[in-house]
Amino acid sequence: MSDYPRLARQLEALLDSRDWLTNAAQTCAFIMQEIPDLNWAGFYLQRRAETLILGPFQGKPACNPIPFSKGVCGGAARTRQTQRVDDVHSIADHIACDAASRSELVIPIVVDGALWGVLDLDSPRPARFTRDDQTGIEHLVATFIAASDFSG
Repeated sequence: MSDYPRLARQLEALLDSRDWLTNAAQTCAFIMQEIPDLNWAGFYLQRRAETLILGPFQGKPACNPIPFSKGVCGGAARTRQTQRVDDVHSIADHIACDAASRSELVIPIVVDGALWGVLDLDSPRPARFTRDDQTGIEHLVATFIAASDFSG
């Protein structure tokens, strides 16, 4: 089990730039290094209406673009609610970028009331993400948001 309060403090110290792009890249690398059993960690950004566009990530090449109407990432963007999926193969419209992925956690990122994007985490282990993981990683997302300037 990860020590999320410690990880949040470490991430806060790491994010010494207000630049959202730098902070997004650092956040992905940090999560991939510190959270066990992940095979992908990255951001999808809302840069077009009802569509997520690939942003900074760690892992294998990814699917792009993702419409809000499809997949776990699209569901998180559409509903603005975290999606925690124990078995991605049970989701009819799951977008399989990496066949090794078995579970997924997607956290919407809302800045000033508008959807900015999502943080997507994939694991090759079924049911990898617990409620505690969800809460802890949502806190890491809040740390990323607080450290970043999204105006530019």
